[in-house]
Amino acid sequence: MGRKLTEMEVGGDGVAIITIVNPPMNFLNHSVFWSLKDNYDEALKRDDVKAIVITSEGPHFSGGFDIEAFGNFQEIDEGIKPEPKEGYLAIDVLTDTFEGAAKPSVAAMKGLVIGGGLETAMACHARISTSDAHLALPELTVGFIPGLGGTQRLPRLVGLQKALDIILLSKPIGGEEAYNIGLVDAVVSTDELVKTAKCWALDIAEFRKPWIKSLHKADKLEPLEEVKKMLNSARSQARERSPHVHSPLDCIDVIEEGIISGPRNGLVKESNIFQKLLFSETCKNLIHVVLAQRRAAMVPGITDLGLIPRKITKIGVVGGNSMGSDIATALILKNYPVILKEVDENILNAGIDGVKENLHTFISQGKMTQEQCETALSLLTGLLDYECFKDVNMVIETVLEDLTSKQQVYADLQKYCSSDCILATNTSTFDLNLIGERTEAQDRIVGAHFFSPAYETPLLEIVQTCETSPQVIIDLLDIGEKIHKTPIAATNGSAVDRMFIPLTQTALFLVDHGLDAYKVDEACTKFGMPMGPFRLIDLVGIGVAIASSTKYLESFPDRFYKSRLMQIMLDDKREGKANGNGFYKYDEKKEAIPDPEIVKYINNSKNMISVTPNPQLRTTIPDEDIVEMLFFPVINEACRVLDKRIAVKPSDLDIASIMGIGFPAHRGGVIHWADSLGANYVCKRLEEWTKVYGELFFKPCAFLRERAGKGIPLSA
Repeated sequence: MGRKLTEMEVGGDGVAIITIVNPPMNFLNHSVFWSLKDNYDEALKRDDVKAIVITSEGPHFSGGFDIEAFGNFQEIDEGIKPEPKEGYLAIDVLTDTFEGAAKPSVAAMKGLVIGGGLETAMACHARISTSDAHLALPELTVGFIPGLGGTQRLPRLVGLQKALDIILLSKPIGGEEAYNIGLVDAVVSTDELVKTAKCWALDIAEFRKPWIKSLHKADKLEPLEEVKKMLNSARSQARERSPHVHSPLDCIDVIEEGIISGPRNGLVKESNIFQKLLFSETCKNLIHVVLAQRRAAMVPGITDLGLIPRKITKIGVVGGNSMGSDIATALILKNYPVILKEVDENILNAGIDGVKENLHTFISQGKMTQEQCETALSLLTGLLDYECFKDVNMVIETVLEDLTSKQQVYADLQKYCSSDCILATNTSTFDLNLIGERTEAQDRIVGAHFFSPAYETPLLEIVQTCETSPQVIIDLLDIGEKIHKTPIAATNGSAVDRMFIPLTQTALFLVDHGLDAYKVDEACTKFGMPMGPFRLIDLVGIGVAIASSTKYLESFPDRFYKSRLMQIMLDDKREGKANGNGFYKYDEKKEAIPDPEIVKYINNSKNMISVTPNPQLRTTIPDEDIVEMLFFPVINEACRVLDKRIAVKPSDLDIASIMGIGFPAHRGGVIHWADSLGANYVCKRLEEWTKVYGELFFKPCAFLRERAGKGIPLSA
């Protein structure tokens, strides 16, 4: 007999307290619901029970339905009793048994109240919350919709517009806001939570407080004409926001069904759509991403050693350039005191101004108040020397990509910093062993590779050498979590940058050989990328793109395409978005506009390297072919990264591709997408292009050929 997932205790006051006991997050699954229902049924039968309170053990009410419990999506985990019929949990259990009970129930909520946890609470007749509770319906982020009545009850509790914001944007709200909009009935301290819920439940039972069934509540719903306008507006926004994912539009249809045809019909449609979406490829891919993200912080041989993160109280950032400013911004936003160090006062002031500009952007976007901005800036100190570095626990170096300069920085850091200070570098270019060879601190040297803009991009690549201390990795993983970054681990080299250099290389190659640059970008955005490679080059700056490519040339000359296009453009003062001219022209609103003049630069590039355009690329070529020609070399390079064990796990490359470069999450990441197509298909296509265009970056590597030949997934 397995452990109890819920427990029931009946007090002398006649209140049955049912407690969810599934630590650490009190995730829901079928077994939890069967146990919950058994307790409910018993409470309803007992004469000494007047009312029911549902609460939880530990800090969280419920983290929602456990994604792991979906198993392989077509099967329910062994030992878990399946639902007798579609919609059984939503209709028979939560609606007919819980909400339709002859005894009132009240949810006592704290911590996370997510997904199915919130839907369960909404089926109760009242909800009591702590102020620090975190309530959300995030189902759309994993490709399906709330499936336990959330689409029907939330609009009736808070009104349609608020419900649309919470569901369609997966927008979390706190306890106080939940109270203000009518989602919870009272906000109390943690100590008073269960006591208040018990009193509330008894008051309902004795008719001193209203007995509200939220499914049939209608006073918060807007007039029908207004409802139709809101839903149509929501559909337009959903199409614009998520053009490649169907679940938001399906969710709006389900909400509309409940308002127009009645909540019971809405529940039926909700269950039908939930099942359809749950088994869709998009849902499978998005759930893979969530699980891969959970696993990202698990580094074999490191996180299984039982080490505890050390407390980091002050961080030094060496380099007042754009990346240094952005990293400093990311740190002070999460309350880390930061020393920004430069050798030149003008550069230092520019770096501090860069931090201020970042924070003022947050103010203009309504994400921060002036007071919060001033508090964050008070954590930043600018210095021209290392004298105060004796107090820092960690340093992140971001100086220009010059090996001699970096080696000098680390020699200085060893002199001024404590003997246990973490010495991190943001470089994605140089061998970390070379950077630290002038020091005796190789065990403290680690890569902390942020992605631009560092205060927004949610990825942190942690690069270790064979000498990096496991404690240092644990500390950096902890910092990554505290500044809300998803970490991926790599070994002595950036897996992310190396994996995606072929994307730009191939794009330049194809354009030199006759493919229209704007068609390349268009195919990428249709595929789901936020922008194509040429828009991306404009964004980072053509000079920066050239510098990055040059480093790749030095490391892998046999796979480097020596296009002259970017250098020709830079020589003619086309620097990218920053100066309004790159592959695109940029208007006063910084909107990208295709520029016919780009053709002359492409022609000059072709003439300089004597390229004969391929007629097939000049004629109509399907978008899917363009995408495959661009991304299959990326997959090929990813296979080399896996083969050399630069990446710790294949799923880390999925996370890296999504968070680092914007690969469409609904496709599951670059390795997951490759496996969905099959290694054999990817290999054959690359072999076809090798025959036409040469071996440069189309020739399949040994790792890919082996997997294709044996029919083994790249992720295995």
